[in-house]
Amino acid sequence: MGLLTGLLTAPLAPVRMVTWVAERVLDNAEAQYYDPAPVYAALAELEHRLERGEIDEAAFEREEDALLDRLDEISRFRQGRGG
Repeated sequence: MGLLTGLLTAPLAPVRMVTWVAERVLDNAEAQYYDPAPVYAALAELEHRLERGEIDEAAFEREEDALLDRLDEISRFRQGRGG
């Protein structure tokens, strides 16, 4: 039955390959988007900008809140994925 199944489903091989590639691309995109390291780096850079006087306290707090919200989003995503 394996040979017959293989012959009958052979026309679907390109579709399965495209699906597999799309899933790998999605996995890679999610890994990059939900990586907390760039957010931590942005927080550190934001603090340096405040210390150098490039931004005021209000701007720092706005940007910090946005970055902390992003970290919360990453945390929720990772908890939902079991990792």
